Amino acid sequence: LAKKSHRGRDPIPPPSLPQVLFMYMKFLLTLVLVFWLPCAELEASDDGYDLVIRNGMVYDGDGGEPRQADLGIRGDRIVTIGVIEGKADKVIDASGLAVAPGFINMLSWANESLIQDGRSQSDLRQGVTLEVMGEGWSMGPLNDAMKAEADRMQIDIHYDIEWTTLAEYMQFLEERGISTNVASFVGATTVRIHVLGYEDRAPTTEEMKEMQDLVATAMEEGALGVGSSLIYAPAFYSSTGELIALNRVAAKYGGRYISHIRSEGADLLEAIEELITIARSAGIGAEIYHLKAAGQEHWAKLDEAFRMIETARAEGLDITANMYTYTAGATGLDAAMPPWVQEGGHDAWVLRLQDPAIRTRVIEEMRQPGEDWENLYHASGGAENLLLLGFKNPELKPLTGKTVAEVAAMRGTSPEDTMVDLVIEDDSRVGTAYFMMSEENVRKKIAQPWMAFGSDAESLAPEGVFLKSNPHPRAYGTFARLLGKYVRDEGVISLPEAIRRLTSFPADNLGISGRGRLREDFYADITIFDPATIRDHATFDKPHQYATGVEHVIVNGVPVIKNGEHTGAKPGRFVRKPLRSD
Repeated sequence: LAKKSHRGRDPIPPPSLPQVLFMYMKFLLTLVLVFWLPCAELEASDDGYDLVIRNGMVYDGDGGEPRQADLGIRGDRIVTIGVIEGKADKVIDASGLAVAPGFINMLSWANESLIQDGRSQSDLRQGVTLEVMGEGWSMGPLNDAMKAEADRMQIDIHYDIEWTTLAEYMQFLEERGISTNVASFVGATTVRIHVLGYEDRAPTTEEMKEMQDLVATAMEEGALGVGSSLIYAPAFYSSTGELIALNRVAAKYGGRYISHIRSEGADLLEAIEELITIARSAGIGAEIYHLKAAGQEHWAKLDEAFRMIETARAEGLDITANMYTYTAGATGLDAAMPPWVQEGGHDAWVLRLQDPAIRTRVIEEMRQPGEDWENLYHASGGAENLLLLGFKNPELKPLTGKTVAEVAAMRGTSPEDTMVDLVIEDDSRVGTAYFMMSEENVRKKIAQPWMAFGSDAESLAPEGVFLKSNPHPRAYGTFARLLGKYVRDEGVISLPEAIRRLTSFPADNLGISGRGRLREDFYADITIFDPATIRDHATFDKPHQYATGVEHVIVNGVPVIKNGEHTGAKPGRFVRKPLRSD
């Protein structure tokens, strides 16, 4: 370092080590001041947003009153909530509109409709950003026999089964392209069929271990927990002990149990007690699918059902429920026939119905309340309250939209004979709406603070293959009906509370992180709607009608609904439950 001065003086002595270190640190500090600080100020400033939502009334999802604020989004996350004056690639003016977290559909049957059309329009146009599947049946795990049966039972939507596990199916959807996020429980029915087929018997010790291993694998892949649907064969054959054993596995991973309970009518209270017993014994939170008191003679039981749930919650058990906002349910004609005739699966059921002696016995039992099974035909009060929604056989499709009573009159047969004939002729369970609930009870259920919401339906569009059948109007209207009819028009609950029950409440129950609230660093799943105009339009006569009033929907930071129309974007993802193994 020493050098001769230009005037020929003695060499300048080299700097000491402390001086060298000081000069080096000074140089680094200069670099920081010149280059890094401006970049840091840019990152922390209001500049550089991909999307800004301005001037909306922001409902954060926790149930509090809204505040006017802007939201700044970068990538798939909310990064700023407040006053934003900087630049953005895209801006949405939400003046006069509610800005809320995206809604969670706690009971979706969009598993096949999303394969046909990943846009998920009937749900998106109501503000839904997450479809939760798995009511007893899930799209995995499958074995070869299950794949063959699923392929053969396809009705209007046809597809190749390119997956085996539940996670592979969810990834298949994501890679195919979907506009909503998706999540799923693993179906207890699916697990049972995988190991036992459709036999009416208890599993052996080895078989029970195999079923538990399937649940563990699904949980490790990101399943939310175990879902059951106990009025249908073969789930009907499951014992309480079997369900406890499966849920103990899910509990180890922080999962949840969710169930279409064993009865919603004559044995409603006993069925709720079974769910509570499973939750207590397995050490798991539990939710009741579409809680209802089905059948006029059972409507008064709903208050006692509430009391039972409140008592369990006071005990410290995490018991919740969900519902749809209609007085009719929808399922198949299998729910009007005893489970014993359905043992062995669909083909065995249809074959037995063609045996005169068995047919006579089935019809006799259909006309009774059903001592040890859930007879929805009886709960509906008559054939005039059963509306036929869809068929596989092209020759029967003209009957879509007629009641069983109308078809029976056309054919000159009894309602029970007509239902048996339709199952045989269509070689399907025949989609049917059952009118069996009370409007007063619908309002009572909405008022419960532990009630979430689900469509119990596909996510459709009024076009193409979807027009071959009539869905329940809940496919197009469940969430808009809540916010329009029951919140705005009737004031059953407040708008902030309704948004809480559609967002943070189910997200917390499911254990999903980073969604369900409008918070900085949360995923940008956002619904922007007009509280003054949001409304459902679908009816049982004309079900293929979109709801209105939702202006914009953002999924993972990407606009998928803009000014009420679909953008064509498909940013949806498989939302896995965070893994937690004890």
